[in-house]
Amino acid sequence: MLTTMFFRPLALLASLNFSFAAQVIFSPANTSISSTTIIDVLSNDSDYLSLLQLIQRARLVPTLNRLNDCTLFAPTNDAIKRHSLWSSILEDSSLILQDNIQEHLRQQLFYHLLNYSIPPESEPLKVHKTLHYPHAPVEPPSREPPPHPPWMPIPSGTLGGEPQRLRVGTREENGYVGVDAFCNGGAKIVKGNVTAENGVVLGISEVLEPPPNLATVLSQHSSLAFFHRVLTPEIKKFLNSTSELTLFIPVDEAWEALGHYERIYLESKYATDDLFRILNMHAVVQTGVKWSDSFEPAINLTTVDGTTLEIVVHPEKTTISTADLIEPDIYGSNGVLHLINSLLIPEGALQLTPEKYLLSLNCSSFVSFIHETELTYLINDTSSSYTILAPSDDVLSILSDGELPEPGSEEMKRLLRYHFIPGKMTTKKLHSGMLIETTLQEPGLGGDRQVLRVEVDEHQKDEAWKWLRFGGAKVLSEPVEVNNTLIYFISRPIVPPSDALETVLPMLDFSMFIAAVLSTSIGDKIRNAASTSLLIPPNSAFDRLGLLVSEYLLASSSKPDLENVLLHHVLSSVRYSEALENGTQRTFASAEGSDLTVSREDNGTVFVSASGGWVGMKSRLHTRNILTQTGVVHELSDILIPRSVNLTVGKLMKAAKGSTMISMVTKAGLDWVLNGTSPPEDSQWAQQGFGKAGWVLLCPSDSAFGQYNLTELYGNKEKLVSIVGQHLIPLPSQSNKLIAAPLDDDPLYNNRPLVLDDSVTYSTLQSASSVYGDLVFKQSDDAKGGYIVGIKGARGTDKQTDWANVISWGRTTTTGGGGVIRIDRLFMPYYPSWWTEYGMPVVVGVLGVFAICGFFYCVRLIWRIDTTEATYEPASNTDDDD
Repeated sequence: MLTTMFFRPLALLASLNFSFAAQVIFSPANTSISSTTIIDVLSNDSDYLSLLQLIQRARLVPTLNRLNDCTLFAPTNDAIKRHSLWSSILEDSSLILQDNIQEHLRQQLFYHLLNYSIPPESEPLKVHKTLHYPHAPVEPPSREPPPHPPWMPIPSGTLGGEPQRLRVGTREENGYVGVDAFCNGGAKIVKGNVTAENGVVLGISEVLEPPPNLATVLSQHSSLAFFHRVLTPEIKKFLNSTSELTLFIPVDEAWEALGHYERIYLESKYATDDLFRILNMHAVVQTGVKWSDSFEPAINLTTVDGTTLEIVVHPEKTTISTADLIEPDIYGSNGVLHLINSLLIPEGALQLTPEKYLLSLNCSSFVSFIHETELTYLINDTSSSYTILAPSDDVLSILSDGELPEPGSEEMKRLLRYHFIPGKMTTKKLHSGMLIETTLQEPGLGGDRQVLRVEVDEHQKDEAWKWLRFGGAKVLSEPVEVNNTLIYFISRPIVPPSDALETVLPMLDFSMFIAAVLSTSIGDKIRNAASTSLLIPPNSAFDRLGLLVSEYLLASSSKPDLENVLLHHVLSSVRYSEALENGTQRTFASAEGSDLTVSREDNGTVFVSASGGWVGMKSRLHTRNILTQTGVVHELSDILIPRSVNLTVGKLMKAAKGSTMISMVTKAGLDWVLNGTSPPEDSQWAQQGFGKAGWVLLCPSDSAFGQYNLTELYGNKEKLVSIVGQHLIPLPSQSNKLIAAPLDDDPLYNNRPLVLDDSVTYSTLQSASSVYGDLVFKQSDDAKGGYIVGIKGARGTDKQTDWANVISWGRTTTTGGGGVIRIDRLFMPYYPSWWTEYGMPVVVGVLGVFAICGFFYCVRLIWRIDTTEATYEPASNTDDDD
């Protein structure tokens, strides 16, 4: 393609039969003046007066006179008038240029001079060597002139001792000077040649500008817009200051071979090093500038980067390794520029890492943090596959001081690792509730990777990234996929999970459990124990446990039992929701030492059963996957009690503030009830079949004994036993004498020691010796516990001693079950008065007899009246009738 394009103007020129020579240079109107110099020619032609003045100002008259055979391309007065520098010199004779005396003007005039005459048979498109030798400007510019005239050009400078080149060609039957390789542009030859004794003068329509440095050349070429756009000041300095530089620069279309984001990266301010490398792969700095006339028939050149360019000239085109030469020989003051149609980058030579993409995509602060924590291996390896969750500079800029860890700290390192996910997690692979592993390896997880929760609205099918969250951070824009890396831009940094207690602390619904943990010595154990799953109940679970049980566990004297209960809620392994919800029944070890059993119902409900507690103790499991530094947190509906915690009647009575009642039970010889043990074998209680029975004790609080003489009560053991017996309800046992009372079978509401239905009746220990020993429960909106309890059948006391309000209760974990119900009044055994027991029945009986007698008396009177009255009519007198 290149050769076709390059030689097409030559063919055109050949077809014109050298019309340039015939019509312009050797026009009949031109005259040949002998024994005159070029200066004489300029002096004799009014079109060249301005040029002559400039030659005199530059002190080049001796130089031109000394030249034996030369060609001067002479701008006319009109051409010079349009040139800013030359016209300003003519208009202001006092103008001082910022170099040695008229050096800039002198070099430009040399660019209009050839050190030989153009022969009459000149080629249609010919490259000529001028007398202009470009050189690097001196900083600061010298104000001293050359030593003495005549000032002859010295072969030296930035082209390796070669002068600057100039093309002369024709198009449309006109001659032009300073054209490109395709004979475009240039200054038109407007005056035919005038031959002098020491050369030839050709009048041209424009002043010829010497080629600028290569950086300026690049900026002026329309097909190099992309390369010019990515030039950095450092690269421009290199292009301006390097002598004998040969460039093979790809045109804009060639850069499209790179990916969209690769081009974005190259246009960023962070791509200087890579741009330098790309430039060095296309640049040759050797002795001598490599113009295209040195390519034939083939040549190998070594680039600055060390790669080899194989240049071969074919009849139809010229190839530069894998590229085609599109336009050769664009001249510069310090070298030459050749345009090619593709990049000369060996495969794998340009390593565009994730770091470079992050920098180009406005994530420089994120990258800076990565460098400060020495995690650059995460973004500099092109072979590794990662999904990066990147907060942009705009996101990080709005964070206040203290919202992020200190740069370079271990906490910052943890945070950054939490933003990298191994593998490419496209939106198609993600679903809501999914836990994906990050590169953050936690000691608290036994060295395993910390996970990150994914949230996505799976009902939204279009542009799924819009509905995607990682760890609560929203994805802000479409993810960028580059090589092995996928980048999501998120709305905020994702903070890695903290320890279990700190994670749950802001959740107010769990405050009682956290307070309980912090009140014991196991806070650090739960906080730091590696690879654990914390099953945490809400505040309402303490009420559902039974207030007496809660009050006992939270009492300062119950720390060991409380610690065991709390540790029973810590699994000694990390179990996310999937592991807990799959399967029908599984057993997991707890930090307390005993196991928890997880079972799944047919309807999908998951229950957790304790190792101890009371029969049927269960809690509904709500898997929440609240991530912590050491594992995960799930929610339980209720508190679980392990087998290491033995809740006895005595412990619950202490919680009920029933120390007086405890003393009464002890003095009554029923202390075995407090411990949950069987009665002595030789005791009446054992003989009555209470050996394996559980007991529910109605416990009046200490304030209920204010009106009683305790000394008197303690002194009468028989009465004391009856009082205590009135408060003791035996639970179902092997004794046939006891009425079975089934417990509530609701696993989430079985914390009651008794079923407290409305008007339910229970026998007490007193029931065997008294018809008034039974107790009856009734619902009451006025009672704190929702119930009142009284002695069944008691009457005549206006509820002063035989009815009490139920305040709270608690269930024991001892064999046989049982518990304590706190009431606000002491029950005294009910003994009805003589009048209540005998008088009233007699009165009722007498009244009944009288009522019966009166009834029958009235009946008899009515009967007698009925029998004495006539029941027929007298016969009529028939005679009278007749």
